[in-house]
Amino acid sequence: MARYTGPKTKISRRFGEPILGDSKALQKKAYPPGQHGKGKRRKQSEYSIQLIEKQKAKYIYGVLEKQFENIFDKAARKSGVTGEVLLQMLESRLDNTVYRLGIATTRRTARQLVVHKHILVNGEVVNIPSYTLKPGETIEVREKSKSLETITDSLAAHSTKRHSWLEWDGGDMVGKFITLPPREDIPENINEQLIVELYSK
Repeated sequence: MARYTGPKTKISRRFGEPILGDSKALQKKAYPPGQHGKGKRRKQSEYSIQLIEKQKAKYIYGVLEKQFENIFDKAARKSGVTGEVLLQMLESRLDNTVYRLGIATTRRTARQLVVHKHILVNGEVVNIPSYTLKPGETIEVREKSKSLETITDSLAAHSTKRHSWLEWDGGDMVGKFITLPPREDIPENINEQLIVELYSK
């Protein structure tokens, strides 16, 4: 399964945000990576700003270029505001939902749990991270996997942070994808309109 496996800190410093999880490097080095990182920043073109926003969204959700293009194409064909639909489709991915439910501390870990068959959807094993959940579908930890330290530690740390479009039963380790999340409830710092403008050129 193709995915980004490079240094997380470098990506976080490029965007000035903890894109792939908390990054202590941002506190120590609040400038882009590379030998010219500390130099005077050039004024960015409109295209550059739009491209950076798309790259940021890709890294946040762990999606590669071709996958992202395909998701955008589907979003553009659906009714509604394209940028919001795009984010809703990214949020509906199984790996992202496993992360949002608190079963994993990062999307990267969530992807591994899905691939290694620790997650069930509607009672059946689904090992495809990009699987798109539909409202009403259930997501649960496989019975044999409920004692995994990775999962129990993550759930313990995540106990007070929940999202409005998801339900979670901690006792049975079962969640439900209730509805597509409204834009105002999606916490990611992404300007989706810039991505729409980029693809509209």
